[in-house]
Parts: sequence; C-alpha cells; structure tokens
Amino acid sequence: MQLPLRRRTQLEDRMRTADTYEQWAKAAQAHDDLAGLAQWRKMDQTRLYDHVSIRYRLDRLRALRSRHDDVGLLFTLNEGIHGNMGGMGKAAVHSRSKFGTKHLIENYVEEIADSLNHIANTENKNIDFEDKLDFFQRASQCYGRSALMLSGGGALGFYHIGVVRALLEQDLLPNVISGASAGSLVAAVLGTHTDDEMDQFMDAKHLAFEAKQEASWFNRMFRGARAHIDIHDLQSVINRLIPDMTFEEAYKKTGRQISISIAPAETHQTSRLLNAIASPNVYIRSAVLASCAVPGVYPPVTLQAKNVYGDSQPYLASRKWIDGSISDDLPAKRLSRMYGVNHFIVSQINPVVLPFISRKKKRGGFATAAASIGRSALTEVLDSQRFISQNYLRDMPRLNMVLNSMHSLAKQEYSGDINIVPSFRFYDMRKLLAKLSEDELVGLMREGERAAWPQIETIRTCTRISKVLDTILEEMQNIEVQAVRRVHPLPAIK
Repeated sequence: MQLPLRRRTQLEDRMRTADTYEQWAKAAQAHDDLAGLAQWRKMDQTRLYDHVSIRYRLDRLRALRSRHDDVGLLFTLNEGIHGNMGGMGKAAVHSRSKFGTKHLIENYVEEIADSLNHIANTENKNIDFEDKLDFFQRASQCYGRSALMLSGGGALGFYHIGVVRALLEQDLLPNVISGASAGSLVAAVLGTHTDDEMDQFMDAKHLAFEAKQEASWFNRMFRGARAHIDIHDLQSVINRLIPDMTFEEAYKKTGRQISISIAPAETHQTSRLLNAIASPNVYIRSAVLASCAVPGVYPPVTLQAKNVYGDSQPYLASRKWIDGSISDDLPAKRLSRMYGVNHFIVSQINPVVLPFISRKKKRGGFATAAASIGRSALTEVLDSQRFISQNYLRDMPRLNMVLNSMHSLAKQEYSGDINIVPSFRFYDMRKLLAKLSEDELVGLMREGERAAWPQIETIRTCTRISKVLDTILEEMQNIEVQAVRRVHPLPAIK
C-alpha cells in the first residue's frame, strides 16, 4: 500500500511541475491508472448521469449512419442536441478522473459531431441545401455557444496569457471572449491578431521579451521612494500591444467576437459591454484604457470612436468610464443575450474572490443552501447600504462612488461552468499595482498554463459540438453568398 501512495505523490508532483501539456497528460493518465479511475472511465454505469439514455441514443445514431439512412439520421438529430443530455454536462461527471471523463460521454459527443458533418456533406436527393441550412441554424441557436471570460486582476493579468496560450495550443479558444480591467488587455490582443500572429505572440521567446518589457515598465513607474503612476505609461503599453482599430475592424480581421467591460464614473449611469455589436466604431485602445482605469490610481476615461469621415472623436462625450471589473467582471448575462452563449469558461485571477472560487462545483446540498442563505442576507445589507448612499450621501460624491463600487463588486457572480483558477488562493493585495519582476511575470504565465491543463479535456468535450456547428454554418453561409453572387454578379467597374 505504501508504494502506490508514494507513486501517486510522485505523479502529482510531475503534474504540478510539468513544462508541457503532453507531460501533464501523461502523468495524469498514469495517476488515473493507479487510482482505478481509468477503469471507471470505461464503465457506462454511475449514478452521476443517465447512462442508459445516452447509450440508447449513441447506438441509434451509429445504426442510422451504418445503414446510410440520412433522412432518419436528420430526423433523430432534429429531436434535440443537448450539451447536458442525461446530466452528462455536470461538473461532477468531469471532475472524477484527472484526465477525461466517461468514454460513453466522449463517444457520444464524437458521434454527434460525426453525424453533423455527415449531414452537412451528404448528397442525398431527399435533403436539399435549404433543409440543411434550416436545421443547422436551429441546432446552433438551440445548442448555444461557449465563451471565455477573463477577469480583472491588475498586474496578475499575465496569468491570463498562460491560460490563453494553453487553449490556443489545443485549438480550444472560443470565438466569444470578454475581458475586464487586466483581462480586457488580453482580450483585445486576441481580438486584433490573427491565428498566425497569435502563434508568433505566444512564442516562448516573444513572451519572455514581453515580460522583460513589462518589468522594465514597472521599474520606471515605481522608481524612487514614492510610486508615480501615469496614465500615459499605461497608454503606451496598450498602444504597443494593440493595433489602432475599432471593434468592427477587429472582428472583420480575426472573426473573434471580443467584448470589454467598462463601469461608469458617475452615479445614475450603468455599466457597458463594448463590442462589434453594441459599439462597432469605438476604438479598442480607448475601451481597454477605460476598463483598466482603476479608481484612485488612473483618471476616468472618455471613449474615442471613428466617425463616418474616418476621424477620431469622443464617444458619449459627456460620460467618463472606469475599471470594468467593478461592475461587470464576468458579463455572462450580456454575452448570453448578444451571442447566444450558454457555457462559460472563466479565467479567474481577481484576488478579491480567489479564496471563494473552486475549480469544480462539488458542494453538497447543505453547503449550497447555506451559501444561498448567506448570499441573500448579504444582498439585503448591500441593498440597504445602497439606499442610504443614494438618499443621504448625495453631497459626498466620492464616498457615494466608493460605496456603490463595493455594492457592485459584492453582488457579482465570479464563477462559470469551468473555472481556471491558480493554485494560490491568497495574494498580497498591495502587489496588484506593484513592481513585478520579469521572473514573477513569467511565473504568472506558467501558472496560467498549468491551471488550464486539468480543464483541457473537459473543455474539449464540452465545446466539441458547438465548434462543429459553427464551422458547418460558416461554410454553408459562404456557399450561400457565392450562389447569390453567381445569380446577381456585381456590376463591372468602368
């Protein structure tokens, strides 16, 4: 018994210190073998999900494809494609083993993907192009999409770069990405750079160079006995990393649907989520500058947008904006409404909430009930405080703003379906805007990668179907556009 325990500890150490995902995965699979979880993955049965229904549907889809019954296959797919069919999307099902989940779930997801591709490519005369397009549009709308949400966290935002690098290497980065404060900078880099450009950006040598650049910036900013933080220093970093383009221009270039949270500097205003849908002409640089404007550190920011003549001018000139994480660190509801998102991957580095966030939702009924009661009580206190501040502290605008910010921070939801959180839970709050060395920044990026690796297979399984639907729809819409152009060609330019 002592030998397996020692071996298990060695494998856990290898996972913690792995340099690549392949190294981590090898150690994780060996750990599952030792713990008997590799065998657990092979067995359909468990009380965690409805394995009978999933097995029946898997066998039915396989039989229809093997008989080349395309009409029957399309009818069966039309009965519904669900990410949580029979409870297969539950966190408990995906958190039992270190690597992967039940083979039945993985096989079912892969069969759905294969069936969707088969229908898209079939030349069956009983299923025309319009039937296919109608089906895939409905299926995509019903199934939903995944989004990556990058939290605020000051200088700790380098952690997000590691998370993004791990997802990019496995081709698992969602097209819908939001960022607040420090997360907005990383989201903006993703939204303004193509895949090839991101490959170069995420190169180890380039990331080391970026860490050196940022460490040098911190040195300049904190030179001397007292820190002198100038918004122009932050602006120079933003201008170096982000091309000068609007949200609409960025979307046309990369196809990534990025959103940036900003909070109002004045009372009686609401937070905003800036993106190619809500604010297509706003310059991304100004959005990031506003989202990073920490109250008391940087002054509020006026947004800039491109007008019809191509010139820059103030956007909502009478309004100023501050740190987006104060009001909408993780804008799940707005992303759901705008992009049809119903599955959220969260990269969480905000040290205010880290002690309360778990990688996986495992709490039982009593703990959940206690948390719900506690949250309700806190909400009542905060609502009372907000009433007092709005009605009796009108002549104290700064105090009013601080109390409103505390209210907004405390009432937010800081977790998602999949939470990528660092191994540390407590961080010196004074270092959020403090000098960080090159080694510390590289360490934060490495921490982000290692925190993402245990979630990779869960993300792969949970996003597989939506990625296939997105790809098929994009290809079909391109075919439709080409067909329209053949029928109605553009007039020749004389």
